[in-house]
Amino acid sequence: MEPLVAAIDQGTSSTRFLVFNARTAELISHHQVEINQSFPKEGWVEEDPKEIMWSVYECMERTCEKLRQLNVDVSNIKAVGVTNQRETTLVWDKETGEPLYNAIVWLDLRTQSTVEELINKNPGRSKNHLRQKTGLPISTYFSAVKLRWLLDNVDEVHEAVLSKRALFGTVDSWIIWCLTGGRSGGVHITDVSNASRTMLFNIHSLDWDPELCRYFDIPMEILPNVRSSSEIYGWMNSGSLSGVPISGCLGDQSAALVGQMCFDEGQAKNTYGTGCFLLRNTGTKPLMSHHGLLTTVAYKLGKDGPACYALEGSVAIAGAVIRWLKDNMGIVQSSSEIETLAAAAGTSYGCYFVPAFSGLYAPYWEPSARGIICGLTQFTNRSHLAFAALEAVCFQTREILDAMNQDSGVPLTQLRVDGGMTGNRLLMQLQADILCIPVVRPTMSETTALGAAMAAGAAEEVGVWDLGPGQLPHLTSEKYEPQINPEESEFRFARWKKAVQKAMNWETTEPCSHRNGVVKKKQGGAPCWVTPTPPPVRGQQL
Repeated sequence: MEPLVAAIDQGTSSTRFLVFNARTAELISHHQVEINQSFPKEGWVEEDPKEIMWSVYECMERTCEKLRQLNVDVSNIKAVGVTNQRETTLVWDKETGEPLYNAIVWLDLRTQSTVEELINKNPGRSKNHLRQKTGLPISTYFSAVKLRWLLDNVDEVHEAVLSKRALFGTVDSWIIWCLTGGRSGGVHITDVSNASRTMLFNIHSLDWDPELCRYFDIPMEILPNVRSSSEIYGWMNSGSLSGVPISGCLGDQSAALVGQMCFDEGQAKNTYGTGCFLLRNTGTKPLMSHHGLLTTVAYKLGKDGPACYALEGSVAIAGAVIRWLKDNMGIVQSSSEIETLAAAAGTSYGCYFVPAFSGLYAPYWEPSARGIICGLTQFTNRSHLAFAALEAVCFQTREILDAMNQDSGVPLTQLRVDGGMTGNRLLMQLQADILCIPVVRPTMSETTALGAAMAAGAAEEVGVWDLGPGQLPHLTSEKYEPQINPEESEFRFARWKKAVQKAMNWETTEPCSHRNGVVKKKQGGAPCWVTPTPPPVRGQQL
């Protein structure tokens, strides 16, 4: 049997464990478990760290059972890679192994008031005050402000920091720490791609930055060690894969870039999951965006390998809008129904849906935006709304693709895509129509997990996956060509941009007034008690 490499793919809505043939990249077996999200208050999104780890163990053991049923020896698994939802923030007690609060998910908006206070204290009130070091605007999206909230608002976290028991990490750090022994010698690490999403990491020196940590008043001793994306970090401590090295670690979007074989400067991919993330490889030098994109570390394959960078356009709500239509509105009973429902209309009939549930990310970075549906008439029905929801994903991708073309100066001629939503053929055709370029979807859509497996198998001490020129596996794909004329595409896109402007500046965090015992509402109609009292902003200016 040829060597196998496995990947843990811990996403926002599910955890998966997948096993690949290291010679052919064929997917041998996998298992998936859904993850619960909780929404304690408006704008808050949390997940249970213990449930995340239970799902990881469950997926690993169930997959190993499936391999045995296929008469595949699990000892052929030579390495495990980890890929994860980025920015999601955890703090746990290294002595008890217990999480000190739920994981605050990347979508969470509770830090909006903190972000506004930080921006207002910056020279020129600039959200880009830290961009030269981090590649990122100051935003609720990234880990530093979530960690600051935990330190200010959760007594258990504050006390654990004072007593030197606290460890901070993104989801990759939590998983690897637990799998390598936890409180009995677990390894506390992260990789450069995940570290670059915290706002505490200098993307030039490739290390935690003392000035950034002082700015957010974060104690550096709670941060994980930063390693490359492809090296042995430790070994599995228990279960069917005990003793197997964990040797790959990549944030999910970086993993998809690797899995799509985008190793050359100028190559790009778009992943359609809970959110939507377009990354373009810019080589070994970081390219700063002038059009609202992020500069991020894409990967560093090996201790001595160069760091490669990417421009990224991040969209908060993509697949999440389908989940909202299902869970909140009851318009469909399952996510798979959305394609049939939208196809029944074949048009949005002038209806436009801006799903700014968590504000707007790239290229606007406007946390005060909120979701709107406009252009409704008496003729509008749920099929039109379903179509408008799919179009919204495509229009958001068009906005970040246009920004990327402006930043790079070299327009993309086709777009590689992956992620759960790409199984929706109507969505893929709409995307080609709205971009006016072909969309290429690999037949094997698990490219995020494949990227983590490739990084793990290619680690110097493992060496079962060759990423050299001419050695990469060939993945079959299908291509969607534009089928409408560019004029129609431009007309629809212009209407979308008009709808986006209507969604702007909807919410504020201005203090409420109480007159005659009546609670006044903030702009946008949300009762003032929905927004918690903002914590004091501590730290120093750079």
